Amino acid sequence: MRLIVLGCSGSGPGPESPASGYLVEAGGTRIVLDLGNGTLGALQRHLDPWSLDGVVLSHLHADHCSDFASLIVHRRYHPRPPFDPGAARLPVHAPAGAHDRFARAYAPTAAELAETDLTDVFTFHDLAAGGTCTIGTGADQIQVRAFDVVHPCPAFALRVEHGGRVLTYSGDTGACPGLVEAARDTDLLLCEASWPHGDHNPTGVHLSGREAGEHATAAGARRLVVTHVPAWYDRDELATEAKAAFGGPVEVATPDAVFEV
Repeated sequence: MRLIVLGCSGSGPGPESPASGYLVEAGGTRIVLDLGNGTLGALQRHLDPWSLDGVVLSHLHADHCSDFASLIVHRRYHPRPPFDPGAARLPVHAPAGAHDRFARAYAPTAAELAETDLTDVFTFHDLAAGGTCTIGTGADQIQVRAFDVVHPCPAFALRVEHGGRVLTYSGDTGACPGLVEAARDTDLLLCEASWPHGDHNPTGVHLSGREAGEHATAAGARRLVVTHVPAWYDRDELATEAKAAFGGPVEVATPDAVFEV
């Protein structure tokens, strides 16, 4: 697999990066994990959005899904689509309620919402803990399994598998066993680290750099990539924390970075 960083700024876009979004390529299959603010523009540097085979959203906070609204416009109103988007609807795997959340971007009143149906160009599938979705066909299939993690809204870590290789994406999470389970023996753990370690940090929201390293160690991950660092923190400082807690290679996500898995 190949992991391409579209955006990696935590809690919103920063001056150097869009918010969270990642392109995963495996054979001829291409999916995105999250589509935060600014990531659809970044995606177009790497891929025609019409070439996507699926969208998987870890949770429905804006910094991880707000550019899905732009993807809706692209697939519904593009003047020269390469195929009939209604006949080849794009699968979207997301926490329950995603369709209504995105429909409200176009339907501010209850009456309008009742008439807004995005399934003309998308198929929506609810993620559930322990559930697996398969995207692509034949030898190019990607399997994504969801694991419950701790966050103020329903949220999942995503275990992505293809050809015997494993990529785990933490999404947003506080310290929890679910992330360790999702990342067990993973080849690459793409893990959020949203603040420096300290007793003042709220629980059940995000990880520190040290906690990212501790979870990678507990899971037996082979490689750790630190991501989701807000613009007001130093990503190298958080990576240094992670290195102190994890004996394997530690790298930092940056826009347009490519990682082979």
